[in-house]
Amino acid sequence: MDAKVSQNQDRIGVLEELLNERYSVRAFLPKDVDRATIEHVLTTAQRTASWCNSQPWQVVIASGGAKERFRQLIYKEASGGLGDDYDFMPPREYAGVYLERRRESGFQLYNTLGIARGDRSAYAKQALENYNFFGAPHVAIIHTNEPLGIYGAIDCGAYVSNFMLAAQALGLGTIPQAALARHSGLIRRHFNLPDDRRVVCGISFGYADNAHKINSYRTSRATVADTVTFVEK
Repeated sequence: MDAKVSQNQDRIGVLEELLNERYSVRAFLPKDVDRATIEHVLTTAQRTASWCNSQPWQVVIASGGAKERFRQLIYKEASGGLGDDYDFMPPREYAGVYLERRRESGFQLYNTLGIARGDRSAYAKQALENYNFFGAPHVAIIHTNEPLGIYGAIDCGAYVSNFMLAAQALGLGTIPQAALARHSGLIRRHFNLPDDRRVVCGISFGYADNAHKINSYRTSRATVADTVTFVEK
């Protein structure tokens, strides 16, 4: 193996390690991340590719007292059954293999927590933990420009992925949260966002509580054969 091939194997190995290590953290330690580390994550994620280099993502990061005020507001709205104003429509339905994967992931979560299958009250209580940010000391809100439509949202999705990988590389845990986007009106009002901004998702982040049982399970992945069609003739 020549030096160039060896170097490339080392580089892809780092990416594979980060992708294999990353998971959605649902219990965080009560320990703040220093500003320099957060800015390192942001600087790295800023290299994300985007349509026509539009870089449509804008990020609000709430920490400390600001995070707590936001948490109280959004938790109150969610727990009261209010707020269902996505800027981007959620899936109409999950069917076939997509439903199977969703169920597998959900049952893994509930089994880890000892929640009995069909216990809808316990399901709902666990879902509300999204609005406590799972105890994370920081929450990021990712939003885009309305005229860019779905392409702006796609760019933000790529940004979210790179944010999480950069955080993983720096020893942080993350969880992307579409649930927060159910409350886009509250988010715009609370953070004084312009009317032309559209909320894509949130990312709660900090240091993972590795001792908590909820962080012990991992979701599966489909194979390349399940997801890719090669056309050669």
